Amino acid sequence: PKSITPSYPQKKTMTTTSNDEAPPLSAVAESGADLSDVLDAQKKSTDPSTSGAAFIKAAPLSSDTSSSVSARPDVPSVSASAVLGESESMPEGTPQCHGYDFNNRGGDSTDGTGGGADEQTMLEGIMKAMRTTGFQATNLGMACDEIDRMRSWRLSDVPFREGIDDPDLRSAESRSKIRARIFLSYTSNQISSGQREVIKFLVQRGMVDVVVTTAGGIEEDIIKCFEPTYMGDFKLRGRDLRKKGINRIGNLLVPNNNYCKFEDWLGPLLVKMHDEQDAAAVEWAKDVAAGKREVGGSLPPQFAWTPSKVIERLGKEVNDESSVLYWCAKNSIPVFCPALTDGSVGDMMYFHSYKRPGLVLDIAEDVRRINDLAVRSHGTGMVILGGGLVKHHVCNANLMRNGADFAVYVNTANEFDGSDSGASPDEAISWGKIRLDARPVKVCCDATIAFPLIVSQTFARDVKGWRERTEGCVCWFEDSEDKEGADKGAGGIE
Repeated sequence: PKSITPSYPQKKTMTTTSNDEAPPLSAVAESGADLSDVLDAQKKSTDPSTSGAAFIKAAPLSSDTSSSVSARPDVPSVSASAVLGESESMPEGTPQCHGYDFNNRGGDSTDGTGGGADEQTMLEGIMKAMRTTGFQATNLGMACDEIDRMRSWRLSDVPFREGIDDPDLRSAESRSKIRARIFLSYTSNQISSGQREVIKFLVQRGMVDVVVTTAGGIEEDIIKCFEPTYMGDFKLRGRDLRKKGINRIGNLLVPNNNYCKFEDWLGPLLVKMHDEQDAAAVEWAKDVAAGKREVGGSLPPQFAWTPSKVIERLGKEVNDESSVLYWCAKNSIPVFCPALTDGSVGDMMYFHSYKRPGLVLDIAEDVRRINDLAVRSHGTGMVILGGGLVKHHVCNANLMRNGADFAVYVNTANEFDGSDSGASPDEAISWGKIRLDARPVKVCCDATIAFPLIVSQTFARDVKGWRERTEGCVCWFEDSEDKEGADKGAGGIE
């Protein structure tokens, strides 16, 4: 049979001037020619073989002669080359896509007689297969790998830099005792939800070093020590709930009475803290009057409450082992919340100010504190659940040291609107918040789904072995136990 050649309507063309200048767009419109003609003229190309159609026709066909389609002369070459063009071979060792096969979980699981792997083994198999499942499942597996790297990192992994590093860090033994400082930040909804128990596990065992959250992440933790949060539904009407004095957080319900109990507890504590502030101010004034000065002649530092100091006090006062803040206070894990007044705590401070003005909350001191924790680290890792303030506060602190070495984001925000919440790890690299040679991972998923799975394969595995490996480790050489201000390494319960 004769070869079929696709026919195309004849197109009007433009001719250029003698000096090959492209005609104006108005001339194109008048002639009816395509804009592509002008672009070709601007490129000063007269070779018809460079046109788009010619290029497509010239694309190589598949070298597979057994292909019934590519071997047929009646198939238009443009179609054959578009559909059956040759592909390059994949690099050797490229992972192949495959998921978890429940038929291979062990035992007979198809005849109804039971058997098979236990739940823990099955979970491990599923999570291992995530890496080659594709899409966000693969990112979830990569997040586990990134957290494993930040937890196992030691300064001994990095060569000693002559003339730059402290000579005391020359020995491999001293470098092997310096680990990465891990920053954990999360939005308040993580504490409102059952994620609170996952986070409590981490701080209870001293597996993270710095915590950043929002005002809700503080007050909801304390409130749950008094009254529970209840399950509801996303579709419950706000108008009906408002009449009943019930607040909805997604599909969770928090009665107003829960906040009333929190405020009854916090009110007297604010008075007590105000008393302590004023007493410290009196002592400071006495020191100044007595001529006490710092080196250089400056006045001695004056006590002021900071968000992190207030939060530590709340954790000590609540004295409840179900509380995240309780364990942070017990294990000396600083909790930062630059927006502490943006919630019920702020409401109570507002009410308190009418009874007794003058309670001071110094956020500048906390900025220095968290930034110094990042700067005074030989390596850092960030685990960030959610976006907004908690994400930027940790990233900005790590900017002070030219970026974190490891980073895992878990959130559902997109970057199309330019928000910091949706900003990708790669954008953070451009700001210097994550280092150039880092391998950060973002998991686009509800953190209440992703993070418990991540923890099950990282922090919660081989807890005893991890504690033995981190015994005597510090995040900054000057904090080692042979120097003043010794840090005994990871705290927390066994």
